[in-house]
Amino acid sequence: MLKPAKLALVDGTVFTGTAFGADGEAFGEVCFNTSMTGYQEILTDPSYNGQIVAMTYPQIGNYGVNADDVESGKLAIKGFIVRELCHEPSNYRSTESLGDYLKRNNVVGIEGIDTRALVRKLRVKGAMTGVISTVDLDDASLIAKAQRSPDLIGRDLVKEVMPEKAGDWGTALHQLATELSPLPAKVAAGTEPHVVAIDYGMKWNIPRHLKQMGCRVTVVPGTISASEVLALNPDGVFLSNGPGDPRPLTYAVDTIKGLLGKKPIFGICLGHQLLGLALGGEIYKLKFGHRGANQPVLDKTSGKVEITSQNHGFALQPETLPSDVEVTHINLNDQTVEGIASKAFPAFSVQYHPESSAGPHDSHYLFGRFRGLMGA
Repeated sequence: MLKPAKLALVDGTVFTGTAFGADGEAFGEVCFNTSMTGYQEILTDPSYNGQIVAMTYPQIGNYGVNADDVESGKLAIKGFIVRELCHEPSNYRSTESLGDYLKRNNVVGIEGIDTRALVRKLRVKGAMTGVISTVDLDDASLIAKAQRSPDLIGRDLVKEVMPEKAGDWGTALHQLATELSPLPAKVAAGTEPHVVAIDYGMKWNIPRHLKQMGCRVTVVPGTISASEVLALNPDGVFLSNGPGDPRPLTYAVDTIKGLLGKKPIFGICLGHQLLGLALGGEIYKLKFGHRGANQPVLDKTSGKVEITSQNHGFALQPETLPSDVEVTHINLNDQTVEGIASKAFPAFSVQYHPESSAGPHDSHYLFGRFRGLMGA
């Protein structure tokens, strides 16, 4: 039997649809993702902690879910919005339907609303706080709850998703990924460069890439100090993606400052923003962010354009970057900073996701660049 659900936004807008997944209420910043595939990777990306995600593609769930493609050990996303849920998936790798997967992981979903109208509102007014409910269907009550819900800005969401302790990473890429886009050859046994990956909410496909190209990977919590990182004697340090506003993460910025010039550094997404802060730049919040698998980015070094996967709501202010920091990549849609490199230290970062699964795969070369910085 179909059960009603409602989505209420902080501006007073209410959408009525059908519930799927878990029963209950979900609060968070409502944003949208334009990807046609990769919904399981989106659901399991810890960067979505504190957010409710609406998919713009009209039918979601048609190929189900499986255990191989997850990006974390649990779902940090607060809620999920689709136009039409596929209840009978068809794919040889599928082990579970999307609806059953969300129910098992206690994530509230809503389908059947006008997602085009929702996205138009978010593009005009910007990402805003909202609530999905299957238990309270009173419009006024839901609007009041949305208005009382905490804003994403200024909150430390990293500590909710980072690992509690350090550990070695042992899994490389799935065979399908290596067949589609081969990575640089592995190095000889016993000569593997050691990468310390600082986990602020890291997607698992990142250490899979590092492992695939022959690195020994140690994953550490995002609160680690510079001295603790250096005590592990890494050949390079990776700064991961993660959720929310980078500005409250002063402990992470202090650690990165303590590592600059001592070890090669590569950052992705939140790690890019944190590296920018450590190098002297400033951050601002984008109106509705970049979330999708079709963002064009110009590599200013090569002149090539990459189609990239992205998920961020904050960006570096280019005019605040010091003269010894070079902007290496820009977003061709809005000219925002997509990559930087230090002229003084072996450190670089990108705002987008070169490790992306289900794709695109244009940016895998960045892992090879990091390996080159480590002398491997």
